[in-house]
Amino acid sequence: MKAQTMRRVRQYHFYLGMFFAPAILLFALSGALQTFRLQEAKGYGGTPPGWIVWMASVHKDQSLPREKQEMRGLAKPSTAPAKRPRDGKDIPFEQISPLPLKIFVTLMSVGLLVSAVLGIFIALSNRTMRRTSVIVLVAGVALPLLLLMV
Repeated sequence: MKAQTMRRVRQYHFYLGMFFAPAILLFALSGALQTFRLQEAKGYGGTPPGWIVWMASVHKDQSLPREKQEMRGLAKPSTAPAKRPRDGKDIPFEQISPLPLKIFVTLMSVGLLVSAVLGIFIALSNRTMRRTSVIVLVAGVALPLLLLMV
C-alpha cells in the first residue's frame, strides 16, 4: 500500500477512534455493571445509585431513565425461559450458572476500557495532533449528550 494511502487510513482511524472513544468507555462500563444487574435492586442489594441506573437506561433503552412500567403495574410478569439439554428435559433457568460468561464479559469490558484509554493517551501524546485530538474527543462527548436531549 502506498505511504499516502496508509497515512489517510491512519487519519480516518484516528478521527473515528477519538470520536467514538467516549461512547466506547460509557458502554463498556455500563455493560460491565449490567452484567451483574447492578442497575436493579436485586443485583445491587438495595436501591442502586442513580448514576448506575442512568448508565443502564442509556445503554439498554437509548434514553434517560423513566419510571419502570413494572412499578406502575402496566407490564405483564415475564416467565423465565428454560434451556433444553440433549436428553430433552427442561432445566429451570435459575439452575444454569451464568457466572463464567459474566466473568468473561467483565474482563472484556475492562480490556475495552483500558484499550480506549490507551488510545486516547496515544492520540493526545502526538504533539502535532494534540489540538485536533482534544477537539474531536470533546465532540465525541458532546454529540451523544446532545442527542440524548433530543
